[in-house]
Amino acid sequence: MQVSIETTSGLERRLTVNLPAEVVDKEVDKRLQQAAKTVRMNGFRKGKVPMKVVRQRYGAGVRQEVLGEVMSRSFYEAVQQEQVKPAGQPSIEAKQTAPGENLEYVATFEVYPEVELADLAEITVERPVAEVTDKDVDNMIDVLRKQQSGWKETKRKAQKGDRVVIDFVGRKDGEEFEGGKGEDHQLVLGSGQMIPGFEDGILGMKPGEEKEIEVTFPEDYQAEELRGAEATFTIKVKSSEKPELPELDEEFFKAYGVEEGGEEKFREEVRNNMERELKNAALNKVKTQVMDQLAEKHEVEIPAALIAGEVQTLRNQMVQQFGGQIKAEDAQKMLPDAMFEDQAKRRVVLGLVVGEIVKQNELNVDADRVKAKVEELASTYQQPEEVVEYYFSNRELLSGVESVVLEDQVVDFVLDKAKVEEVKSSYDDVIKPQQQG
Repeated sequence: MQVSIETTSGLERRLTVNLPAEVVDKEVDKRLQQAAKTVRMNGFRKGKVPMKVVRQRYGAGVRQEVLGEVMSRSFYEAVQQEQVKPAGQPSIEAKQTAPGENLEYVATFEVYPEVELADLAEITVERPVAEVTDKDVDNMIDVLRKQQSGWKETKRKAQKGDRVVIDFVGRKDGEEFEGGKGEDHQLVLGSGQMIPGFEDGILGMKPGEEKEIEVTFPEDYQAEELRGAEATFTIKVKSSEKPELPELDEEFFKAYGVEEGGEEKFREEVRNNMERELKNAALNKVKTQVMDQLAEKHEVEIPAALIAGEVQTLRNQMVQQFGGQIKAEDAQKMLPDAMFEDQAKRRVVLGLVVGEIVKQNELNVDADRVKAKVEELASTYQQPEEVVEYYFSNRELLSGVESVVLEDQVVDFVLDKAKVEEVKSSYDDVIKPQQQG
């Protein structure tokens, strides 16, 4: 096999491969001889069809099949010989394929870029330090109670958080407008369900009371004719209910999986969950900072094939969020590449940089950390032992955990080199979602 390679531009390479004619011809002959033993044709007994006839009937198809396999196999042998690493699939163009002549083809492809690692000591990270206080636990229990709250009819003035049933009619310039009328409409005050000013206008009203309020529609309102328009709404409150929080009793505790131990055990479970959530949130904030700065500090030429692959992955993930109801042919139109390109580029750059850190520093997946991560994931289930067993029996699931653990090990490696400042924080500050760069 003769191989020559040239750089056409940037990361693109053109590989020319020349193979002796017999490599293809011998394999074609071999397959035709095997076919001749089983082929059936009118006028001939099984296995007695002359080779000349078999070649005339099947020769072209078999040759195309063999050519494809030989080019694919020899391409990967050639790139190993030339010590290049293709990024994505090659575009192969056959130049010479006639029987009795050497096979020649040209493969065009991109290669992975060389990644020069930046000085990791220049990375600066703020590590949030917080603890779960008794007040944090009280606040969380209040949130849980509100999630389980019921409603109790009230005759007092409506307050924020109350649920009212109203009739309303809207008018613009004295005339009713489409969509501005409702009957027996249920509304939680403060939910933001209605346009600004509408819910505030109901505050202080009692059941049976009627009044008019003045509001201004937002400039971005969906109905173009109402954008920025002033309107008057006549509102009648027909009934009002206040939220009624459940008691901290056995029934409430059971709703959250605490069968025994009463309030003390319930508070203990709430605190444990909060501490687990706090730990993960703090780690994620640190990890996000590390990844953001790794992406910022490395200028890497990115293979177009890798970006295209990542874009498709992100598109598929979004399609799944829609329940997989979008047809493949429609996804490209509804979710164009431009929607995902920035995120795809960032992910590709980080993948290349993280991979180079792993390679240069010979990092290997820590089996103990993998086991600990699986056990942590399983701890939220009722039968954690079964979940652990399932993870370790499923190679695909376990591989995903290993990838996360290796990425965490890279973060730890970077933190050992970086400037890390501990910042005292509250539980709420750490839990608050952080926008990724």
